Parts: sequence; structure tokens; C-alpha cells
Amino acid sequence: MTPPKFESITPSAARLTESLRDIGYDFPAAVADLVDNSVSAGAEHVDVFIEFDGPESYVLIADDGAGMSESLLTEALRYGSRRDYERGELGRYGLGLKTASLSQCRAVTVATRRSVKVPRLYVRSLDLDVVVEADQWLVMKLGRGDLPQRALTYLTEGSGTVVIWDKLDRILPENRPEGGWARRRLDALAKRTAAHLGMVFHRFLEGTTGGRRLVITMNGEKIEPWNPFAPHEPARKELPSLRFEVTVGSISGTVRMNRFVLPAREHFSSQEQFDRLSGPLKWNRQQGLYIYRADRLVQWGGWNGIRGIDEHTKLARASLDFDTDLDGVFNINVAKVRVAVPVQLRQMLERPINELCSRADEAYRKTSRAADTGSQGARVPRQAVWRGPEPPETAAMKDAGLALRAASMQAGEYAALLRIAAVLEAEAPAVAQGLGLST
Repeated sequence: MTPPKFESITPSAARLTESLRDIGYDFPAAVADLVDNSVSAGAEHVDVFIEFDGPESYVLIADDGAGMSESLLTEALRYGSRRDYERGELGRYGLGLKTASLSQCRAVTVATRRSVKVPRLYVRSLDLDVVVEADQWLVMKLGRGDLPQRALTYLTEGSGTVVIWDKLDRILPENRPEGGWARRRLDALAKRTAAHLGMVFHRFLEGTTGGRRLVITMNGEKIEPWNPFAPHEPARKELPSLRFEVTVGSISGTVRMNRFVLPAREHFSSQEQFDRLSGPLKWNRQQGLYIYRADRLVQWGGWNGIRGIDEHTKLARASLDFDTDLDGVFNINVAKVRVAVPVQLRQMLERPINELCSRADEAYRKTSRAADTGSQGARVPRQAVWRGPEPPETAAMKDAGLALRAASMQAGEYAALLRIAAVLEAEAPAVAQGLGLST
């Protein structure tokens, strides 16, 4: 057989770079992707500035991480970087710096300093206008004089990296980039992005990721973490954590699940905290799964098709944690804002999710009944409290009770089940308790 002959086909740089701008980032997600790089570089401080200056407006993300050598900087600006990612690193495809940046602007400049003792800076810029004109993958070598003073200030005392977005064509209006609307838009983006970073990096901001606490600022203001599980609320209920072994093809790993029933409004420590914990999507849409990859939140809200959103289960939230060795199983996208829960895992999650939702539903309805009857001095049903695994001899009854709860919720007859449970508790309390239906 004649061996095949090969011909190299180099893609058009002009067309491909323009196409990659629409890979799925919005502004907060694009900034978060650059913060991922800062975390991987060991940064303890990341500062984000959104500077309004009409058509000369720019975005700057600076960190005090390890910095890069000249060769690493050049490689970082290659589409599909050849570097290998270690287990637990937040990077994935070698595209983030370029695709995230150029989804919002037409020019990205990176300045970096690796040595603490030697004040040498390396500066490179990737400009779409240059790439389109030459139809080649070109980066420009720049010097100190090409950087804004704010960038130089960050790199005068130690190692770190500064990323600058110029030509903000996806952010500012083309006809009047200097107008009041443009300024208000940048202010609004700053607020949205601060809230987004506080949510997706909340474990890093809280210092619960191996002891290292990350500080992120937006325009000089420290970003506070937003933990969706209200850890400081005394009335929060936590169910036992679970671990699942997942194997798909040659890929295997462990997924951890933690489940929480948040307090109803009346049991929150304050109205302010209740409003804050409602989250950017508000209570109904914030219920559901919060999926973490290497401690970084990548998807939140909703039940991933396992069940539907329900007003009565809005207090139910659960975390799913997986490490980077399961990336291929969860099919995480380039922008790191969407994952696909594998079928095998979905089947294992159905029961614990239904159990969580039944307890959240019960807490919600008990609070509602207490509010309706409180003025009449009626007895307020106590909150359901999880008391650990059932004894082996009652496991079958517990399963039956959970199945009844789940079926009644799906049929829209949960209120009827509660009435039946009340009668059963009066007539046969041991049976009601065994089924987990006692109040």
C-alpha cells in the first residue's frame, strides 16, 4: 500500500480569531477566567480596574503571582497553549487568556515580571487589527513606555502579571464611547463583575482552600465572598455529606455532595442577610446544584434536569465537587460556566436530591402554616431535624417514606400527604416515625 501523503492546512488567522470572540463569555465570566490564571500563579492579591476614559477606556487585571519568563509569556498568547496543566489547576484548554480577553476587546496586552531581584519586564500585545491585516498569528513586543502608569506601579516592587484590555469594542458604544451612557455601563459592569467574582471564588476569598486566602478588589474596593449555603446562619440545616465514585470509560474519580436547607425568612438572622442570600438569580432560581471544579464554582442554580424549580423547595441548595481529573466526564466548556452531569451520576443523585427537596418543602410549609395560625396561638410545628442514618431495621420503611414524599411532590399532592401523615401520627406514631413522616 502506498503511504498517504499529507498537506499542511494553516487556518486563516483573521477569520479564526474573529470567530473565537463568540465562544460564550460575558464580561464577568471573561474577567473570572483571567483570575483563574492569577490563582494558578499563586497570587494572594488580584486587583481589577475598569477605567473610563472615553475611547481610551481600558480594563486592567493585576496580580502578585509568580509571573512568567519571556518564553512562557509568548506561549501564553498562543491559541491552544502547549503547556501542561497539573491536577487541581483552574486552567483547562490553553485558550482562556486569549478567548476571554478578545471576547470583550480587540487588543490585549500582558506585562509580567518573574524575578523579585531583577526589575525586568516582558511585555507582549495581541491586537486583532494587526492579525486581521496580516492574516498571521502575530504578537507585538512592547516596552515599559507602552504601558499605563497604573500597570508599571504594580510591577515595580515584585513579581506578578498585569493584563490590559484596550479597544473595548464589545463594551463601549462605537458612536459615542465618551458619553454618559458609556460611563454608566462601565459602572454597572463593575458591580456585576464584583458580585460574580465574590460568588465563583468565594472559597478562595474565605480561605477554605488549603489555608491560602485570596483578596480580590474591584476599583480599589475589596470584594466580599458570597457563600450560597449561609454557613453563619444558626437555623440552617445540613444533611449528611455523600461521596460517589464515577467511572466513564478510562476516567474515574470521586464526586462529593453536601446538602443544605436554608432558613425561611422568619428564621434568618436579619432581613438584610435574607435578601443577600437570595443571590443574583433570586430565591427560586438560586435553588438547586452548585457545581465546583477544584473549589471554583462553575455552575449554579437549577437541578440539571433531575427535577424542576418549585417555590416550595426554594430553600434547598446542594454542592457538587469534582477535581480536574473528571473534566472529561463533566464536559466543562471553554468559558467554564457550564458542565454536563454524566448520566451515571444523575441516577445516583436522584434520591438524595428528592430527600433534600422534601425536607426543604416541609420547612417551607411549616413556616407558612405557623404564619397562618400564629395569631390564634396554635402550636407551631417544630423544624425537621436530621438525626443521622436510620438503624438498619428501619431502612426499608425510611425508603418507603421517601418514595411517598417524592411521588406526592411530583403529583402535586404533597399537602394531602401531610394531612395523611398527621392522622397517621395520631393513630400509629411508630409507623409515622418509621416512615419519616412524623412532625
